[in-house]
Amino acid sequence: MTDFTEFDRYVESHVDLYLDRLKEILRIPSVAAQGTGLQEAADWVTHMAQEIGLQARQIAVEDSAPFVVAQGGEGERGLMIYNHYDVQPPDPLDEWKSPPFEPAIRDGHIYARGVADNKGNLVARLCAVEAYQQVIGPLPVRVQFIVEGEEEIGSKHIEAFAHAHSDLFQGMDGCLWEAGYRDESGRPVISLGLRGILAVELRARTANIDAHSGNGSLYPNAAWRLVEALSTLRTPDGEITIDGFMDYVRPPTPADLELLARIPYPDEQIRERLGIKSFLGGVTGQDALRQLLFRPSCTINGIWGGYTGPGTKTVIPKEATAKLDMRLIPDLTPDLAYELLCAHLKRRGFDDVEVVRAEVGEMPARTPPDSPFVAIAAKVVKEVAQAEPIIFPFMAGSGPMYPLCQAFGIPAASFGVGHAASQVHAPNENIRIEHFVDGIKMIGRFIAAMAELPKA
Repeated sequence: MTDFTEFDRYVESHVDLYLDRLKEILRIPSVAAQGTGLQEAADWVTHMAQEIGLQARQIAVEDSAPFVVAQGGEGERGLMIYNHYDVQPPDPLDEWKSPPFEPAIRDGHIYARGVADNKGNLVARLCAVEAYQQVIGPLPVRVQFIVEGEEEIGSKHIEAFAHAHSDLFQGMDGCLWEAGYRDESGRPVISLGLRGILAVELRARTANIDAHSGNGSLYPNAAWRLVEALSTLRTPDGEITIDGFMDYVRPPTPADLELLARIPYPDEQIRERLGIKSFLGGVTGQDALRQLLFRPSCTINGIWGGYTGPGTKTVIPKEATAKLDMRLIPDLTPDLAYELLCAHLKRRGFDDVEVVRAEVGEMPARTPPDSPFVAIAAKVVKEVAQAEPIIFPFMAGSGPMYPLCQAFGIPAASFGVGHAASQVHAPNENIRIEHFVDGIKMIGRFIAAMAELPKA
């Protein structure tokens, strides 16, 4: 068993260097939704990977931000590490306490857009690879980073990348996924999968022009038409009522329920932090956790139509639009969910409501909790955090895990440097510096443990 005493000392003595590196990439406004800073960020990742001794190159996919592939090490086992260098837009800017692309350290935290999602994890992992080689020696496994620049807009080209470069995934024995955090109580969380997603717009149009609202007792109203269609999709407690939808939802297994029973879910703290009076259906504790992870959702992201400016305008809107997303669990797929939604609306008499599918969707994906890969992740996280990790079968969010991992039979697990109040996708995004340092220590141990991963 490798002794990590010197490794930990080395990491602690180089924290300033690691933070400087993190600040460098945080200053790059690599906002995928706006197409800014992506090449600059890809170049930074490529250069840093080369600087720490990896063979790194950029792979172009048509109309996509560059993919960075960085490889190093030798050994029987292969460890794939997935991250992304793109970030969410920083809006609303007036809610930031410091500029989003000027990293600021306050009270043991570092604040910047993308520090938790996902640049902090990316830099911690690169620094861990460097520290391992400096202190312990050559990498004992084949390490392969795959870093993309479109995760925040749905990883539109990652399936094409995976198909065109399927050789990269051969011989990979596990994938360390991009995200990870500690919960409200400070315990580290390991996640074994992601929910899928389908995003659509529903568009109602009832006339060629807006009309005077004095005709509201006679003329059709696009906003009402849309609301009436939306009301058929779910109940007030959040249960989806799309015809046939729930028939494809795989219920949790006894092993899943056993895993859930070991997860402390701080529902009161979560509601207090978010200012929520109650969860959908009034569920609490384990029931809330089960509903979060094992029930699909249908969410209205935004809705508009007619007049929304100041004052009053008495108008019957000719058109109205709603953006929705559906979070999917096995055995639902984006294609199936779309087909069921369209058929439902037609069957319920809303065939005039147009369903426009977003450019991308993502499959649900998960790794069995009894995988040896999960066991070594739990072991190294516990050793560094000095706390038993909480293992979640799914993250609540979605991502491109399936085309990179499950499609090739590669198990995946996720742990990292965030915390429950990291403000991911929100103003004042942050991580704790101590968690960033712990993340480096965890990856060093994980590399060593991968070399001892038992054969399947």
